[in-house]
Parts: sequence; structure tokens; C-alpha cells
Amino acid sequence: MPEISDLMAMLALILAIGAFAGVVAGLLGVGGGIILVPAFFFAFSYLGYDTPDLMQICLATSLATIIVTSVRSLLSHHKKGAVDWDILRSWGPGIAIGAALGVIAATGLRSEVLMGIFGVLGVIVGLYFGFGRPEWRLGDGMPKGMARAATAPVLGFLSVLMGIGGGSFGVPLMSLYGTPIHRAVATAAGFGVIIAAPSVLGFLFIGGNPAGAPPFSIGSVNLVAFAVVVAMTLITAPWGVKLAHAMDPKPLKRVFAVFIMVMALNMLRKALGY
Repeated sequence: MPEISDLMAMLALILAIGAFAGVVAGLLGVGGGIILVPAFFFAFSYLGYDTPDLMQICLATSLATIIVTSVRSLLSHHKKGAVDWDILRSWGPGIAIGAALGVIAATGLRSEVLMGIFGVLGVIVGLYFGFGRPEWRLGDGMPKGMARAATAPVLGFLSVLMGIGGGSFGVPLMSLYGTPIHRAVATAAGFGVIIAAPSVLGFLFIGGNPAGAPPFSIGSVNLVAFAVVVAMTLITAPWGVKLAHAMDPKPLKRVFAVFIMVMALNMLRKALGY
């Protein structure tokens, strides 16, 4: 049984992480995974949990929180008629297959490799988030046939390797193919459910129970971090929404893009051993 002082320190750090992730999600409309994975990693490392599978724990726990937040978001958007169910039905199977393959890959990779992947992809996401333009287009409709069959699994696969939901890749993809931004955000919440639900099941059973893992972990999912972050994001996300209506979010997006890239580059630095 861990010391009470260790549990309190862990709880305090995760409370802060969850509160920040919720505010940012409400303010900028981005999922928490891009924040949660590096935040979990540095928090658990700081607390001395140095298991070789630490990155897998961070990915799995982030994805577990995404199940709850994505379902809640999807239902809210559905009530407003904003979800494109045709896209979800046609892209869902391929995304789920990619997510399952992502779990298999993640459980077989060293944490340093996963950190490197997160770092590279995080920089790409940050650059698009900060400098992408709504008028950029690759086509007037979502890809079909072989293009969809190739793209959907890649989306699911990369999302699991980063511990994120459907927003970071799904929203830019749908926007580039002419889906209105509000509809893309709503539909990406469904992507998040499709990515997170099967992958968390995989991490619960395939991930085992790593030695040196943070306390109250089942498989690769830390229950304390999961419960606290879900509770905090439900509380603080509305605060972010209020802030979004009170100020211009465009300059904030640029600042947040830099923040993402700094975290991603720091993760990449640690992956390279510097």
C-alpha cells in the first residue's frame, strides 16, 4: 500500500492536470489527450513511478477519460443535429481496426519510441492548430473506396499511439474535405468513442500489470487519474466555454499551438536521451 503522502501528492498533481485540461477543452474545443499524455508522463515521473511501461499507462489512461468525455460530447452534439452519422458509419469500422492495431503496437514498443512518436506527431498537430487555414481544401467530400479504406485505419492507429481522441486528426481531415467546422467537431466526438472504447479494453487486458506502475492501476489504466480527470473536466470545461465567449480565441489558439509544440519537443528530447 503506498504512503498517504505519496497518494496526496499524486492526487494534487492530477487535480491540477484535470482542471487545466477541462478549461482548455472548453476554451479552444480541443480534446484533452494532447495535454493529458505529456502531463501524466511528467507527473508520474516526478512522483518516482519509473516503470518501463509508463508511456503505455499514460496513453491508456488518457484514452479511458476520452470515452467519457467523447460520449458526453457526442450526445450533446446529436441533440443539436450536428453529428454526421453517415461519416461515422462509413469511417467507424476502419478507425476501430486501426485503433486495435495501435494497441498491439503500443504494448510492444518501448516508452522511448512512443515518446518519440508523440513528439513528432505533436509538433505536426501544433503547427496545423496554430497556422492552419479554414479555407484549405483537399476535396469537396470525404474520401471513399480505397482512399477511405487506407486513411481510416491510419487515423485510428496514430490516435492510439498518441493517446488522443478523434479531434486532433479527425477535425482537420474533415475540414480539409469540406465538412463545416461545427459538424466536423461534432462528428469527431464520435471518432473519439470509436478509438477509445476498443483500445482501452485492449490496454486493460493486453497491457498486463506493469511493475512499478502508479498505485490503483488495472492493466495499463490508472483508475485514480481516470476518475479525477473525468470529474475535473466536467467541472472546468464550462468555465472554458464562458471564457471562449468573453474573449477572442484566435490569438489563444496560436499560444496553445506553441504550448503543444513545446511539450511535444520536450517529449522528443527525452525520447532521444537528452
